[in-house]
Amino acid sequence: MNIEDYREDFLGYLNEKVQLKEPVNLYKPVKYILEIGGKRLRPILALMICDLFGGDSKKALDAALAVEVFHNFTLVHDDIMDSAPIRRGKETVHKKWDENTGILSGDAMLIMAYQCIENYEPELFKKLILLLSKTALEVCEGQQWDIDFETRNDVSIDDYIEMITNKTSVLIGAAMQMGAMIANASERETEAIYNFGLNLGLAFQLQDDYLDTFGNAETFGKQIGGDIIENKKTFLYLKAMNICNINDRENLLELYNSSIGDTLKVNAVTQLFLRNSIDKLTKKKILEYTNKAFEDLETLTISIDKKAVLKEFGLSLMKRSI
Repeated sequence: MNIEDYREDFLGYLNEKVQLKEPVNLYKPVKYILEIGGKRLRPILALMICDLFGGDSKKALDAALAVEVFHNFTLVHDDIMDSAPIRRGKETVHKKWDENTGILSGDAMLIMAYQCIENYEPELFKKLILLLSKTALEVCEGQQWDIDFETRNDVSIDDYIEMITNKTSVLIGAAMQMGAMIANASERETEAIYNFGLNLGLAFQLQDDYLDTFGNAETFGKQIGGDIIENKKTFLYLKAMNICNINDRENLLELYNSSIGDTLKVNAVTQLFLRNSIDKLTKKKILEYTNKAFEDLETLTISIDKKAVLKEFGLSLMKRSI
């Protein structure tokens, strides 16, 4: 099937399984965040990988739903921590309701994600639940590092790559590995597809960093410059601190520790990035991790045609604007 077919299958299953029920004030925010869009990258990958390894993608729908519900749980809580007003072009849950609602509805989503896995037979259930638990803890570790980095001036690019590996890449890798597990792929194959997902996830997050500064607010669906406003030590910032002359480094450090207005800050930092070709250097890094993912792809025993499907998917992520 093509990407849209997987997306339609998943959305149909999502709408069937996620129903509004009592207490409404707990489940309405859950339904809201799950229905306001998103790329559905992770569930699509779980379904696609299951098919590519010779399984039945319909059997991967529960795992796909688990990954998507868990992912959206993290977004609800991340938005509270970041005081973010917009998600996917809409009000964030804590803005539309309040922070307490966001916390509790997010907690419910975490539990719902685990419930999705309960439908699998015992041996497969154990594999999936161990992977989900490991991944969930890694995501929390990544989020904590992300918070810590906001008040540190000694963050290295390696530190940052480790943080986004945990915060973003491991869940993409896990979604793919779940699909392979459900298709009864060998352990070697499930590990290889996980590594493919990790590197693809790094490219995906770096593209997200790029779009946060250089994207279009209408298509990106989030506030442009949000990372700058929140003093996040993204790849763009860290690369600038590595290559800029001393004047630009001092200026950037001062901007990140200043309390000037958000618009002025975003504009000043963006111009500094452009002046030092940080946009081009970020694109180069995205290509590097995409190519690493393609190297992992070559170790798989699936057919050339199936590898081509995954390669095309990876290339499409590099070109995205949302």
